[in-house]
Amino acid sequence: MADIATLLERNLQQIFGEGDDALRRQVAEEILLDDAVFVEPHGIYRGRDEIVRIAGVIRAMHPTFRYTTITAAEVLHDQAGRVKWVAGADGEQPAYAGTDFIVARNGKIAAIYLFFDGAPDPTSPSIPA
Repeated sequence: MADIATLLERNLQQIFGEGDDALRRQVAEEILLDDAVFVEPHGIYRGRDEIVRIAGVIRAMHPTFRYTTITAAEVLHDQAGRVKWVAGADGEQPAYAGTDFIVARNGKIAAIYLFFDGAPDPTSPSIPA
């Protein structure tokens, strides 16, 4: 059973940040419930397969971007958590920022809520290379 902070990090890096479809699917099977839901400003995606699909679509739009957390994960009673992050190409200023909020059940993600946080602060450090 994974803790909330680990689920947040694996979701960000190994599902939404992963370019390899097979690896993305493998991790999704480990950390997402079959009936998980992903809610973001442009849509609602239900079920592990649909989340894996849309993560691939999002990744394909920005194949060189990396996600970098800018806060430590905040956890509520080992049932929910959130983390703030920025995304961009290595060595460049972040292109956008967001916050992932998850709800977990039985050690896996039941729901992911993505909030875009607007343009990153221009004084933010560059994405590490």
